This record gives sequence, structure tokens and C-alpha cells, in this order.
Amino acid sequence: MDIYILIYFIIFASIKTFKESAMTTNEFNDELIGMNGNLRRFAMSLTTDRNDASDLVQDTYLKAITFRDKFVDHSNLRAWVFTIMKNTFINNYRRGIRENNLIDATKELYYLNLPQDKGFVSPESNYSVKEIISAVEGLDDEFKIPFIMHLEGYKYQEIAEKLNLKIGTVKSRIFFTRRKLMKILKGYN
Repeated sequence: MDIYILIYFIIFASIKTFKESAMTTNEFNDELIGMNGNLRRFAMSLTTDRNDASDLVQDTYLKAITFRDKFVDHSNLRAWVFTIMKNTFINNYRRGIRENNLIDATKELYYLNLPQDKGFVSPESNYSVKEIISAVEGLDDEFKIPFIMHLEGYKYQEIAEKLNLKIGTVKSRIFFTRRKLMKILKGYN
């Protein structure tokens, strides 16, 4: 009978000690607030953008407070919160990648091959496009042809093969053409 009393006291004492050492909500919130500077620095290192970092810190606080019951007392709160932040960042990044992917299951990729609407075109922009085209047309053929091919979407290697030039020559001609056009059209941004 004495052993049962001893077991009872051990269990009762451990429950009492556990309740006394459990972190209260105020202590939990104070610990979270105390981590604010470290969380902001870590968020900046992940996002490299001040607004995105602030959003990430807010999301982390929200999740930490919402899932406070999942935190195991006597464990490392700081590590738990930083893990929440890291996982939130990774999930947001993956969500962004998925949202930016366009899957076109139509025959002959109908949606991907639709011309992109450029929106409202003002008379001033038409005039500037005409001036830009005339500036490009005024260039020597050795500069104009590689530049136009590059604008049409050809890769440097493809341009070099079609014009029978070295790839370095193609790159430098495109570079110098851009510079010439910037001088000619210095009033346009």
C-alpha cells in the first residue's frame, strides 16, 4: 500500500511542478515581442525587401500566437518561432512560383500564342515608336541586323551562326548599337 501512496505523490508533484513551470500567455507574448529585432533581421535576410520582411514577421507572429498550443513548454521558443518564419517564407515562395506558371493545355498552345495587348496607345507613344524605328533604320547594317534579330528574340548564338560571326562580335555590336541609340534618343526613357 505504501508504494501506491508514493506513486500518487510522485505523479501529483510532477503535475504541480509542470503547471507551475508552464509558460503563461503573457510570458509567451513577452518572449515573442522580445524577438522582434531578430525576427526582422532574419526576415530581411530571406526577402531582401522591407515590406515583404514586415509581412513575413506579421505572418510569423500570427501563426505563433494562433498555434501557441502546439508549442511544447521547456523547449526552445526562439527556434520554434524561427522555424515558423522559415517555413512560411518557403511556402509563400512556392505559392508564388505556382501562381506565376501558366499551363496551357489547349491545342497548339492557343493561350500562350495570343498576342499580348499593350493597352491604350497614345499618339505621343506612336510618334516615339516611329522615331525609334527610324533611328534603328538609320544605323549601319553591321549593327542594325544583329540588333533587330536580338529584338526579335534570337539568342546570341543563333545570331552568330546565321550571320557567320563570332558570338563576342555579336554581343559587342548589340551593346554598341544600344549605346548609339541611347545617344540618338537621349530624350526618351
